[in-house]
Amino acid sequence: MSFSIKRLLPHFLVLIGFVVLSLAYFSPVLQGKKINQSDIMHYIGMAEQQKEFAKTTGEETYWTNSAFGGMPTYQLGAKYPHNYIKKLDLALRFLPRPADYLFLYFLGFYMLLLALKVDFKLAALGALAFGFSTYLIIILGVGHNAKAHAIAYMPMVLAGIILTFRRKYILGFLLTAVASGLQLVANHPQMSYYLLLLILVLGLAYLVEAYKKKILLHFFKSVGILTFAAILAVGLNATSLLATQQYAKESTRGPSPLTINPDGSEKEVTSGLDRAYITEYSYGILETFNLYIPKFMGGGNYEDVGKDSETYEAYIRLGASPIEALEASRNAPMYWGDQPIVEAPAYVGAVIIFLFVLGLFLVKGRVKWWLVGGTVLSLLLSYGKNFGLLTDLFIDYVPFYNKFRAVSSIQVILELCIPALGIMALSEVFKAGLEKEEKLRALAFSVGITAGLAVIFLVFKSALFDFEGLRDDQYISAYGPAFIEAIIEDRKALMTSDTIRTLILVLLSAGTIFMFLKQKLSEQLLVVVFAVLILFDLVSVDRQYVNNDNFVSALKVDKPYRANTADKEILKDKGHYRVMDLSTEGQRMPAKAAYFHNSLLGYSAVKLGRVNELLDFYVYKNNMNVLNMLNAKYIIAEEQNTVFPYTNSDANGNAWFVSNLKTVDNANEELLALENLNTKTTAVIQKTMASDFNLKSNYALDSTATIQLKEFQPNYLKYNTSNSNDGVAVFSEIYYKEGWNAYLDGTLVPHFRVNYVLRALTLPKGEHTLEFKFEPQVVKTGSYIALSSSIILVVLLLAGLYFKFNTKRD
Repeated sequence: MSFSIKRLLPHFLVLIGFVVLSLAYFSPVLQGKKINQSDIMHYIGMAEQQKEFAKTTGEETYWTNSAFGGMPTYQLGAKYPHNYIKKLDLALRFLPRPADYLFLYFLGFYMLLLALKVDFKLAALGALAFGFSTYLIIILGVGHNAKAHAIAYMPMVLAGIILTFRRKYILGFLLTAVASGLQLVANHPQMSYYLLLLILVLGLAYLVEAYKKKILLHFFKSVGILTFAAILAVGLNATSLLATQQYAKESTRGPSPLTINPDGSEKEVTSGLDRAYITEYSYGILETFNLYIPKFMGGGNYEDVGKDSETYEAYIRLGASPIEALEASRNAPMYWGDQPIVEAPAYVGAVIIFLFVLGLFLVKGRVKWWLVGGTVLSLLLSYGKNFGLLTDLFIDYVPFYNKFRAVSSIQVILELCIPALGIMALSEVFKAGLEKEEKLRALAFSVGITAGLAVIFLVFKSALFDFEGLRDDQYISAYGPAFIEAIIEDRKALMTSDTIRTLILVLLSAGTIFMFLKQKLSEQLLVVVFAVLILFDLVSVDRQYVNNDNFVSALKVDKPYRANTADKEILKDKGHYRVMDLSTEGQRMPAKAAYFHNSLLGYSAVKLGRVNELLDFYVYKNNMNVLNMLNAKYIIAEEQNTVFPYTNSDANGNAWFVSNLKTVDNANEELLALENLNTKTTAVIQKTMASDFNLKSNYALDSTATIQLKEFQPNYLKYNTSNSNDGVAVFSEIYYKEGWNAYLDGTLVPHFRVNYVLRALTLPKGEHTLEFKFEPQVVKTGSYIALSSSIILVVLLLAGLYFKFNTKRD
């Protein structure tokens, strides 16, 4: 027992160190403050209704009316029964946010390097290099929590896979199953997809080795074990995955029935996202050097260049006061790359890039080719439209690749691979098996490549680059060409200073290894020196973009919205209606209206596809005909900086009978017909659906017929209807067949879609009670699978522990 404690003690101390570092970097959390994340502010607005419903009723709703006319909550933090893997995830994230994600970065990468047989001291060093990688810190600053969450578990999954291929079948299986389950619980399919691509590269490396060594039986045995682990991980997350899969088909990530764009042009027919949308954020080829030199391309869109800058002087020459010039120079447009918006450079680190290059010479075998292959694939795909040959190939032929946007984010793979190979290079430096001359030769080549590149940039920068940005023409129009000339000089200055910084760090790193190889530095001291270099290198850049200034009082984060006079006036109306916020504040904070009202707009990357198309064709253009059918009773307007609620008395209300059904041939005609349709008397429907439900073209309309909404919750609507004739009722509710059920006098009845997005059904004459209930079968099915998978995992875990314990005792 004492031997086991002795072995575990170093790892325990490392974990304590990770906790301390995580809290130290995000120290304001110790004062009860919270990080002000823009994306989380939007999420809070979108999720307020479902959270309030759960708080009031003790139940979970899987539908919200608060945004985009109504949508499932599957991508808004829905909580599912028997989601026990989520409870484990919450236990691991015991630190205050976002320190919890930083700790997970450290923990996962530490486990990966241990699985690669790296000494624990170097593994801890690698964890720092990974966790403090600038991109991983930046996404915490802006609130991409689900992405950070999913990335944090990637190394842990890879650790389980590597252990399995190392013939540690039981431990590898259990770790792969649990880590994969945790990675999936983060609910970021794009990051899970990228992880799968890296796993395929890893599997290919192992397959080649197995073929060469004639151990294919072991390879396929490992694959079988890992496949079972993956199935179990999927089972643990069955509800979330099944719901997401179902919803994706109806969302903007699924195929569109349209073949036209809002401007009338022909739409690209695709089963996923539009090609231009996928590649909008394509990494520039020159931006590759941002990984090595932080402000090679100016840094972020807006940088603080301070008083001692050409930009400051340019503002002074334009007539700005010193205070105005200083304020403007703190938001100078320094970025000159190809992407529309960049918060900060995706800086991996000069020290770790140098070690990565060293690893190209020192590290041998499958691990190097896996990490290099993952790095190259990640980098080439991140170029997007700037490397269209590969990108188009993946969009057109690789399954599911066209479901994800922002191709530059695939660089999370190289963010993992580069520090892993870099730390393995240090591990090789320590090994006695390699000749000192070989190590010195590799060191010389690495210094020549990395330092030489920095020198080239310093000497020839003006000859190689023009330093001109995408929006420079706008600044020239506004301020004249002299202003841009000043901006360009500051861009050059940033590149020069950071290149010198990189060169110094490379030389210090190389010098440290040289001293060690000459036996003038101990192994322990080398680790300490590199820890200092890596922390200085990365943290000094990170703190420029995410620091204590990003933290505010917890109350401001938890309740980010304040009702204005228009909101307060609308909230007096306790009925069921929708609101469209056209105010400046509403445009700046698109989820604010969803926080207080049932909004027609909101903030989400996964809206229902048909709703998104309706927005593009009509709602954003303020087409009142469409706003009326969506029951937009209130429009928040603004005049002379004063907001006020405009009451739309023409809104159709919650439900109404129509006398005519206009049939059309396809989705294009259905959507276009809405532009001038009298939605109060007529509904438009596709011929196939009209035929399926045996619908007529005309219905006698009783002027005294009524449909009154008596009860409403996000997942429940109750109406009383009265009509002397059979009729077709239209409801100002979004149609979503996978979950909404209609009950007439307690009996399930079919309903159908009209007006491209709305629900409708036929009602027999007389007085009736109609109920709509959101009862997604996918949640029930998924919950049973999740419970069964959890039981299987616990049984296997206990069996594995029993087997290991008895094996050691024997």
